[in-house]
Amino acid sequence: MEVIYVDRLFLLDLVIDYCLLLLSGRVSGVVLRRGRYLMGAILGAAYAVMLLLPGMQWLGSTTMKLALGLLMALIAYGSEARFWRCAGVFFAVSALFGGAVFAASILSEAEPLGGVFVSVTLRTLALSFGVCYFVIMQLFQRKALKAVRRVQTVEITYRGRTVTFPALRDTGNDLHDPTVGRAVLVAEREALRPLLPQDLPEDPAAALLHLSDAKGWKLLPCRTVGSSSGLLLCFKPDTVTIDGKPEDLLIGISDTRLSDDGSYRGLLPGEL
Repeated sequence: MEVIYVDRLFLLDLVIDYCLLLLSGRVSGVVLRRGRYLMGAILGAAYAVMLLLPGMQWLGSTTMKLALGLLMALIAYGSEARFWRCAGVFFAVSALFGGAVFAASILSEAEPLGGVFVSVTLRTLALSFGVCYFVIMQLFQRKALKAVRRVQTVEITYRGRTVTFPALRDTGNDLHDPTVGRAVLVAEREALRPLLPQDLPEDPAAALLHLSDAKGWKLLPCRTVGSSSGLLLCFKPDTVTIDGKPEDLLIGISDTRLSDDGSYRGLLPGEL
């Protein structure tokens, strides 16, 4: 006869649920709210205990499990702007962890308790969670970080021509025109190619001399990947919109790629 200690079950499930909520929040790239995660974990641990009470087996239905998971996610991530994304990650992480524990129980020839719980050692649980943590962070961390980055759509019009490309809101970009204080959007030359004069030299100073009409063009001193010489060639476009909102910006021309994977082709100022 298998004996289950309610206090140990509650504490064990509390720790597991808290770690799952914490890991899901980390993968989702949100600000970690440990107090809320603890409250969600307490609910999950209480649910695990209630499943053992006489007449409460109906709580083990798939519908109730889904409802519990959603309620736990609501408690933990209800204040997040991307709640459904966080909830989806939590369900995925929980499913992966559950599969790892189930596989470990089969390998250790453990017997299921009442068809609901799996009798495994703390060492097996810790090893399963460690494996899941490593796999999840390897698979999802890079994608999660990309999701957190604020990439916006930029549309630039200059002398009757228009280009559109994604740009990253870069808090490190504080480049401004010192004469009027206008902020600078740095963009890859290839993204701006339709707007630029033909055969425009890459050297900023030579490019400025090459222009037959240099009105609105200028050189700015800078420390940026946009120019190895410490000068950035900029021009004032006719219009600039960011996600459809008009902005008053200079456009700086970068002769180097700004992202390895092409997910963005410009760097927006951190604040406008």
